[in-house]
Amino acid sequence: MTNKLLSAFCLCVLTTIAVAASAQETEKEMKTGWTLSALPCATYSSDMGFQYGAFGDIYNYGNGNTYPDPLHKISWEVSHFTKGRTRFYLAYDSKYLIPKMRLTASATYIMDPLYNFYGFNAPAYPFEPEWNFNKDKGIAFYNMRRDMARVQVDLRGRIAEHLHWGGGLSYWHFMAGDFDKKYDYDPANTVYNEYLNHGLIAANESKGGNRFEAKAGIVFDNRDIEAAPNKGIWSEIYLNGSPDLFKDSYSYLQLCARWRQYISLPVHIFSAGDPVFAYHLAYQGTLAGETPFFVKQNIALLNMNTMVSEGFGSSNTIRGTYANRIIADGCAWGNFELRVKLVKFQLFGQYFYLATNPFFDCGIITKPTRVDEMATLPAMVSRAAQEGYSDTAKYIRDKASELLYTAGAGLKLAWNQNFIVSVELAHNFNENLGDPMWINIGMNYSF
Repeated sequence: MTNKLLSAFCLCVLTTIAVAASAQETEKEMKTGWTLSALPCATYSSDMGFQYGAFGDIYNYGNGNTYPDPLHKISWEVSHFTKGRTRFYLAYDSKYLIPKMRLTASATYIMDPLYNFYGFNAPAYPFEPEWNFNKDKGIAFYNMRRDMARVQVDLRGRIAEHLHWGGGLSYWHFMAGDFDKKYDYDPANTVYNEYLNHGLIAANESKGGNRFEAKAGIVFDNRDIEAAPNKGIWSEIYLNGSPDLFKDSYSYLQLCARWRQYISLPVHIFSAGDPVFAYHLAYQGTLAGETPFFVKQNIALLNMNTMVSEGFGSSNTIRGTYANRIIADGCAWGNFELRVKLVKFQLFGQYFYLATNPFFDCGIITKPTRVDEMATLPAMVSRAAQEGYSDTAKYIRDKASELLYTAGAGLKLAWNQNFIVSVELAHNFNENLGDPMWINIGMNYSF
């Protein structure tokens, strides 16, 4: 496994350099006009396995006045993961197409025949490793089928210097159910069916559905560079809501808040640049209404800058935690890391730097979901009794409020400041919430 991971990372790095070499452009030329980065997908994550396919970014820097921020950016991806997921993605991003506004638009389609579903309110809901992809017993207890299509448009406009308003509209279509029998596992013996049989998942949401969401809020952003800031603050507070347009009895309003700060430390360890202490504090909670089960894993972003934003865990929130392991109606989390540039260098007229980022992540469930229904599960009643609880619902609330925390480190290779290849490793200190050593090889800093 170690050799495969190293090969995947090296392939991504070498391909980046090869594409850079083919450009044969000078520093001045890189700051103007169009720049294309097209690469084969060569990533790995503990949650989804190895990824293969193709992705790329197209940047237009115009006359160079906005460099390193582009005038226009188009991103695309077509890829497949060895654990089943296939995804298609097309996005456009510009701060200059509409005067004094930033426009972000995207279309996404993801097919996931073995989607991870670990239940609600972890760490309250137990995880049994022997039930996870056990070929001898024919069990894939923590999986289901989940496909998703999404179209969305986000806008951001200026109020004052560094202060902006933001808003957007999105349409989602989810398709959920049992995974295909071709995987040689029993599709009926899953968390999904256990929840369906005990009323934690209602019949009108069990096969997925449609959602129309609207969001609006305030943004403060004075970062010096968006991709990897050396200094500045990026803060947001916004509301995300969905009316009952589809007559499925679900409508909800969520409050979301994020604070990210980047502090340059005047400690001259390496000539490549001063270290940067970066931290991110976040909260998302349901203020009113009820979210259907297939929406609870979504992390609402005021400006969607990633293809997938879901699952408290994985690389999106608390690194080192299984993707979708923590599903609740309210969560708060924090990420803290020290970003240290180790060395800068030029190759084929391109500018690179190598950096590392030791980090600490933590989080807590602030509002558990469907506790009374969950308290009827035999496994929960039994576990509560073993812990000395006569009230299963109280046991669930107490367990769900435990602090979750992880730690790890990463290695980054940045090309012309905007294109960053990343590998991160983390350990989860909570029992059965993540692999002993979580690994993610992908793109960019997590925040």
